[in-house]
Amino acid sequence: MTRNHPRPSRRTVLGGAVAALTVAAGTGTAQAAGESRWPAEFPLPDGWLPEGITIGGRPYAYLGSRANGAVYRADLRTGRGRVLHAGGPGLASIGLKLDHDGLLYVAGGGGGTARIVDARTGELLATHRLTEDAAPFVNDVVLHEDRAWFTDSRAAVLHGVPRGRPGRVRALPIGGAWVQAPAGTNSANGLVATPDGSALIVVNAGRLYRVSLRTGHATVIALRGAADVANGDGLVRVGHRLYVVQNRLNKVTVWHLDRHATTATLTGTITDPRFDVPATAARWGHRLYLVNARFTSPQTPETTFNAVAVPL
Repeated sequence: MTRNHPRPSRRTVLGGAVAALTVAAGTGTAQAAGESRWPAEFPLPDGWLPEGITIGGRPYAYLGSRANGAVYRADLRTGRGRVLHAGGPGLASIGLKLDHDGLLYVAGGGGGTARIVDARTGELLATHRLTEDAAPFVNDVVLHEDRAWFTDSRAAVLHGVPRGRPGRVRALPIGGAWVQAPAGTNSANGLVATPDGSALIVVNAGRLYRVSLRTGHATVIALRGAADVANGDGLVRVGHRLYVVQNRLNKVTVWHLDRHATTATLTGTITDPRFDVPATAARWGHRLYLVNARFTSPQTPETTFNAVAVPL
């Protein structure tokens, strides 16, 4: 593990409380009316190669780049944005999540790392090397309790990075009913916490798994209403509702989870003609924002990219 700063500092608890109050005050009919005047899509820089998106307690989206590990910040109210964090050669930013204290946790893809970036200044605060495997792919991240948990699509393991404090990274091997894909192909992708907070839900090869944070034991979540979640990528959970982004199918399926997330019942499907292989999603108010990764299009410096919003 290498650190660019000895102790990545958290914002004050008061700052987090203010952000939470901002969200609470903005909900309801007034917020929905205001959001309806916001742009329903916004462009990203050409050649950005996006995959991850996160939104915190204020109306700003943060989007990572597979091209060089940069992070772009967009104002949801105007659609305008700028490069917040420049990245660098050989880096990638795949999934990312913004904590309430203003720290961004970024999955480093093939670099096998988790990076921590200050969402206010764009400064790189720390880099954690999660694995020494020759060909990892650190894919997505969820913030839960005292850790940021990362998936590695090339290994049956979750990595838990301490949130906003120094400490050891925890490697949690996944066992039980988990089926790992053959070497060189992807397994674990998006992840969220269960409604009761006792486990994580991880999407893997068309299935949803419930993974115990105590033991790493995985069980298959029974699906009702559909056979699978083929091409499952990013996950978003709102209470007992689980949104599964099925990238190459250009849709988001909506599921109701039971209390312990042992079953998921299909309740709806979101599609939109603007979808162009959406990879991940993030919620703000009454909208779901998705980033179009365009995996089936040429991935060149001239390729155009955007993010789109759909109503929940």
